[in-house]
Amino acid sequence: MRLKYVLNEVLVGLWRNVTMTVAMIITMSVSLFMLGASVLLYMQVDQMKNYYYGEIEVSIFLRPDVTPAQRQAIDQAISGNPLVADKTYETQKQAFERFQALWADSPDFVKSVGPNSLPESFRVKLKDPEEYKTFADQMQGMQGIQDIIDQRTLLDKVFNIFNGFQFGALGVAAFMAVAALLLVGNTIQVAAYSKRREVAVMKLVGASNWFIQAPFVLEAVVAGVIGAVLGFIVLFVGKVVLLDHKLQALTSILTPVHNGNVWLMLPLLAGVGAVVSAVTAWITLRFYLKV
Repeated sequence: MRLKYVLNEVLVGLWRNVTMTVAMIITMSVSLFMLGASVLLYMQVDQMKNYYYGEIEVSIFLRPDVTPAQRQAIDQAISGNPLVADKTYETQKQAFERFQALWADSPDFVKSVGPNSLPESFRVKLKDPEEYKTFADQMQGMQGIQDIIDQRTLLDKVFNIFNGFQFGALGVAAFMAVAALLLVGNTIQVAAYSKRREVAVMKLVGASNWFIQAPFVLEAVVAGVIGAVLGFIVLFVGKVVLLDHKLQALTSILTPVHNGNVWLMLPLLAGVGAVVSAVTAWITLRFYLKV
């Protein structure tokens, strides 16, 4: 009987303050959508780091006037280095052909570069990419070497940009969360005020605080869960429409976002929405309405 009464009061309370309830749900859904997006981005950046850092190569560019003896000495030094896992030699012709294939959509740019403009090089994959500096120091003094470049430096700059997007999404989520919390608290205050006489009567007849607070707390929880579901739907649809279709070409650069990771966001967002809403409602009732 008590459970039926509490559930009935929850439905009545949600409908009585339908405008504020809808505003609370929308704000909560936007906040939780941004939270889910930032968590997915965090997972994706970690996955991309594991993939790309594992494929990192060190490029050793040779001088235009390198002699066959110097080239052979460099080759032997690389082959005999215990830090090296694999190496590939690329001639000027091969470098130019790769350049032409890479920039095939920009013929004017390709024409501006001559066949002898790109240096020959060794592409070296280290057993541990963290040992780049040690390897570079060992090779730097050899004759015939023009420059040594680690792809990790370029990747760090790219991942710094991704990390910036990640923190930006978290910042927006936090800002929207504050707005959602204020709306939850305000909605609960209005709901409790509209039922102040009923609350007073229940206290007089000895109803427990839990029994009095339960309908208000559950109102907030229901709104939070609905907001979480809506936020998840937007997140999932955005992933399917954008990443799986509109931006599918980026999968050659970005590692794919697995549906399993997206589905993990549903219980996460629902749990966060429910807990945050319940705690906010309980604190509001305790400290503002003195229930």
